Amino acid sequence: MPRHRASGDRITIGHISKRGDQHLRTLLVHGARAVVRTAGHKTDAKSQWVMTLVARRGVTRAIVALANKNARVIWALLARGDEYRRAA
Repeated sequence: MPRHRASGDRITIGHISKRGDQHLRTLLVHGARAVVRTAGHKTDAKSQWVMTLVARRGVTRAIVALANKNARVIWALLARGDEYRRAA
């Protein structure tokens, strides 16, 4: 799980650490790399977010940021026992 700190109204979302499962982290990064590679051809909200992040921070940081975001979604789904619902 990526680092998360909260105090009052401030929320700090940290980076993906190297302390966890290396294989899982590799899979998250490879999946994010595939999404970033194809995001330029799509118009949905996540693809637009990825493309603005690529323009602002570069491809590699955008890949890791997307892997971080996906890890948070997966963790929340597993913690709550929910199923993924795509945004309408």
